[in-house]
Amino acid sequence: MFERIALIGIGLIGSSIAHDVRRLRLAAEITGYARSEATRSKAHELGLVDRVYPTAAEAVSGADLVMLCSPVGTYGDLAREIAAALRPGAILSDVGSVKGAVVRDVAPHVPAGVHFIPGHPIAGTEQSGPEAGFPGLFANRWCILTPLADAEPAAVERLAAFWRACGSNVDTMTPEHHDLVLAITSHLPHLIAYNIVSTAADLEEVTSSEVIKYSAGGFRDFTRIAASDPTMWRDVFLNNKEAVLEMLGRFSEDLSALQRAIRWGDGETLFNIFNRSRQIRRGIIAAGQDTAAPDFGRGQPNTGLNKPAGDR
Repeated sequence: MFERIALIGIGLIGSSIAHDVRRLRLAAEITGYARSEATRSKAHELGLVDRVYPTAAEAVSGADLVMLCSPVGTYGDLAREIAAALRPGAILSDVGSVKGAVVRDVAPHVPAGVHFIPGHPIAGTEQSGPEAGFPGLFANRWCILTPLADAEPAAVERLAAFWRACGSNVDTMTPEHHDLVLAITSHLPHLIAYNIVSTAADLEEVTSSEVIKYSAGGFRDFTRIAASDPTMWRDVFLNNKEAVLEMLGRFSEDLSALQRAIRWGDGETLFNIFNRSRQIRRGIIAAGQDTAAPDFGRGQPNTGLNKPAGDR
């Protein structure tokens, strides 16, 4: 599908893209960039890339698809660095969980003739680094593209075809709508997980050993989500703060309603809320976005659907 794909960042998502490109023969060559020598060496050792470079500009030279796969807070500097090296006609995309800030930081540096099409594969685990990636991560997951108003339809379709080849379902929407949707489906749940784990750690009357020893399924799952890459999630919240704060305000209002129901013994309200939430869970399973297997399928064979799903 492409002569050369350049991966700017070779962590969980970048390395998983590399696995799929290799497995499915989606490109003749893969080049990569990573800031640290250790990551570059590991990526080469694992066969994720054909060539790996210490600068992003070198990595994108001659590539007809460039994927920004580093934390979104790095995109502006990277776009500035690679602008002069981008090949005319190339597609420049990304995998960031925020889209408005990506458009803000990247678009001003994109030269004429390069197709800038922001994207977000909604898939991931709490693991990070080049060793964390695996083939099939994107299978039956959604990838959202947020092309700008002047995007060339043929280039958008070419990128969509790439993600479909990786097994993804593809949808398009505006960057603003994407950020609002992901604020409630991904960003707020991660924020809550970080906060709950932090609160448990701060409880002076419960030792850390007891928190670990008596972890029930709910708290255990929160700790899994809270184990996600701190740099990536710091950048997500700083770059989608308006939508996150809006969703956090709504969540706080709903939480107050739950608090009142518990305080006043309003069992009917509690039951109705819990039952509606249960139906949402069943809808997610019916949509093929998780499995009903025990322990959320984490003990099942690796199919891409059954890996721990800390969204990216």
